[in-house]
Amino acid sequence: MITSKALTAMGVQHNIVVEPQEVALYKAAVQKMGLLTNVIELDMSYKGKYQLCDAHGLSKSTGSGPARNFIWDHSVSQGHKWHWIMDDNIKAFYRMTKNVRIETTSPSIWKAMEDFVLRYTNVAMAGPNYAMFAFGASAIPAFITNTRIYSCNLIRNDVPFRWRGRYNEDTIMSLDMLKAGWCTIQFNAFLQGKLRTQTIKGGNTDELYKHGTMDKSQMLVREHPDVAEVKFKFGRWHHHVDYTPFKKHKLIRKPDLVVQKQNNEYGMCLKRRRK
Repeated sequence: MITSKALTAMGVQHNIVVEPQEVALYKAAVQKMGLLTNVIELDMSYKGKYQLCDAHGLSKSTGSGPARNFIWDHSVSQGHKWHWIMDDNIKAFYRMTKNVRIETTSPSIWKAMEDFVLRYTNVAMAGPNYAMFAFGASAIPAFITNTRIYSCNLIRNDVPFRWRGRYNEDTIMSLDMLKAGWCTIQFNAFLQGKLRTQTIKGGNTDELYKHGTMDKSQMLVREHPDVAEVKFKFGRWHHHVDYTPFKKHKLIRKPDLVVQKQNNEYGMCLKRRRK
């Protein structure tokens, strides 16, 4: 529960969804570690009705997509207009300021991202970039639009989409939204310290990636062949997506929006940590 530990350090109450046979184990671990976590049991029918986008059926792990769809519907049932959904292997969160990545335990970063997204009428999904992709030596914008949102997603509940695909469901979802004319926002001002794929035992590492990443990459090409291709780099097969066709999508501000000119730090301040 790496992400749960990071959110607890920020004082953020959150939910985790687990399969029925793991509920008792997770509840015991939550109590032992003092996490701010509520354990919710997954409705297993979501696995049977999930769109896997391949011919393997339930002979292989479905991946996290069914649980993500359950979480989406659970959020709707609670009357929420948006929801956050996160992978379980995010070790920390950061604020990027003056080209420096600073680990933060301030929950204000969530409010800042939410408020920014809510300025616009046509954003379907947003989230922080990976810290590994934001380098302090390079000048990068505070956010970019109309690209993929990975691993830590703020999603608008009323858009007509659901997760699909055994693999690469983040990219498939992003492309489904972009092709329908919606915008996405990827923040560089706020970052996630996600551990690299296949570095943590269990879960998708054992169930999906033990035979490599070719199937994972090929699935995305089958679903979005006009913008995706398979390439070999960094010692393994990867997908490559061309997002330039979607750069023409423009953010639409709410007509009654008033943006203050002065900076709003949301109560955040820089403090030197004791060694």
